[in-house]
Parts: sequence; C-alpha cells; structure tokens
Amino acid sequence: MWSTVNLGVADVLWALLALSFLVAFCAHKISTYLPRKYETCRFYVLFQDLIRYGKTKQNLKRDEWLRVFDVPKRWFWHFYAVSVGWNGLLLGLYVNVTFRNQSYPSWLTGILDILTDVPNPDSQGRLTVEHCVELVSSCLIHPGAVFILSVVPQLSTLLVQLLLCLHSLRRLLECLLVSVFSDGAIHLVQYVFGLGYYVVLGLTVLCADRLGKGTGTLFSQLDWFHVSGTALFIGASLLQHQSMVLLARLRTGKSGAVETLAHRVPKGGWFELVSCPHYFAELLIYISLSLLFGGLSLTWWLVVFYVLFNQALAAQLCHDLYIIKYESYPRHRKAFIPFVL
Repeated sequence: MWSTVNLGVADVLWALLALSFLVAFCAHKISTYLPRKYETCRFYVLFQDLIRYGKTKQNLKRDEWLRVFDVPKRWFWHFYAVSVGWNGLLLGLYVNVTFRNQSYPSWLTGILDILTDVPNPDSQGRLTVEHCVELVSSCLIHPGAVFILSVVPQLSTLLVQLLLCLHSLRRLLECLLVSVFSDGAIHLVQYVFGLGYYVVLGLTVLCADRLGKGTGTLFSQLDWFHVSGTALFIGASLLQHQSMVLLARLRTGKSGAVETLAHRVPKGGWFELVSCPHYFAELLIYISLSLLFGGLSLTWWLVVFYVLFNQALAAQLCHDLYIIKYESYPRHRKAFIPFVL
C-alpha cells in the first residue's frame, strides 16, 4: 500500500495542469448540452475565450473589451523560438556536466532543487552518504511509506533534451515556412502560458535524473526503450509534419502560393481517421519521450497526462466546429485518437 508519496514542486505543477485541462475538457462537453441562453453568460464567454484559439474562436460572441487581450495566432512561432534557445542552452549545460564532469551553474542548481525537492547530488551526480542517511531516516520515521529512487540513465536525459530541441526546431521551421496562418487570434493568457511552458518543460527534463545517474559509458547504457522511444518519436514527428503540410495545402495552389485564408475540410493522411492528427502526433511524441526515460519518471508521465487533456480539448473544439460548419463532414472521424475519442 502507498501511504506517502514524496512529490516535488514539478510533480504538483504538472498534476495541477493536467487536472485543470481535464476539468476544462469535461466542462466544455457538458456546456454543449446547456440551453442556448447560457451562451451570453459572462462566465461562459470568459471560459470559452480562454480555451479557444484560432478558427474555434472566430464565431464566439464576445464583448469588445475581451478582444483587447487578443494576439495573432501566427505568433505561435515565438513559443518554439524560445524553446530552441532555452532548451538548447540546457542541453549544452547537460552535455558539459556529462562529458566534462562539471556542475550546473548555481542559479540552475537552485531552480532544480526547488522543482524536485530532493537533496542536492554531489559533483559526481550521486547521492552522498549524508543524503542516504537522511532518506533512510525518513523511511524509519514513516514506516508505511514507500520511497522509490529510480535511477534514470544519463543517456535518457541527454536524448530527451536533444529530441525536445529538434522537435522545437522542426515546429519553428514549420510555422515560418510551411503553415499558412489566417487572422485568427489567441488570448494573451494563452500566449504568456505558451512562452513559459517550454521553459518549465526543459527544466522538467533535467529533474528526471536528479537523484542519480546511470553507470558506465553512454553506449553501455543503451537499452531497448531508447531504441523504441526514438523510433516512436521519429514516426510521430513524420505524422505531425505530414499533417501540417496537408493543412497548409488547403490554402495554397500548385505553385505553393497562398490562394485563400478560408478554412476547408482537411483530407488525406490520418485526417481520414481523426479531425486533428497533428494533436494526436503531439501526444505520441511526449509518450515517446517518456519511453526514453524507461517509464521511470513519474514527473514526465504527469507531463504526458497534461498533453493528453490539453490536446484532447483543442481537438474536440476543432472537431465540433467541423461538424457544425460542414454538413457533409465525415461522421466516422473521431476528434483526437483514432477509433477512441
């Protein structure tokens, strides 16, 4: 029996975010059954304004003062630019720690101490005798508690940080070179949240192996979950890129020039199964990163749950719009996960 779980700040943060978007998803599903008179309720409008963006927000009846907080959806590229810069820096610092046995800067160590709420490892990345005595004492004080010290290989953290940077770089290039954005908007709160999201995400990767490092050389740490996780990451990335290209082609001609900014019914690829395969691919990408951790990181599984509920909400909003706007829209398509949701 689990009577005590030692959760750090990062665990609590991602758990709260996951729960918040689960509640938002359920609230949205329930709101579709409410009488239409509630659509003018200020709380309802504010709620919809905060969860919608782009095309799903265009038909929302809002007061003019709410439009003051709109920023262009095409600013999505800012998120990935921040991610490439910040997580590239963290990757460089981790490489320095791994290959040159140097310590993190004091400011980064302080942040990780706060996020993980665990004893600070020594310069070699392992727990000192004093730390072990402290943990054993905790077990004696709480005999019914279960403490798990999962040792995440350095190779896992290195790969996850690297793939996160590559993912952000690909999405940045897609936003700048592939996607054709309309005049859709996102809320200022969503914009600020998106900027902070990738900053915290990169720090969360470094939190995964805070209690210890894998032994031996990086090559000797290679395991089956590194191979399967990387393979899933590549497959999911290709699926997402294909979906973004198909969406862009809805607005471009054969020459590649933009012909319209109108929204059309997406076709081809996995769009024949779900309305938003690019959101499903995003979930698969985060699951692949969890596999790279060998499934040992509770914190990263909380990140996966956050992505699941966040993308499910966004996909459901798009799916509902397609159903309402296009009478001929294929009814067999699911919103997010093929044959499930």
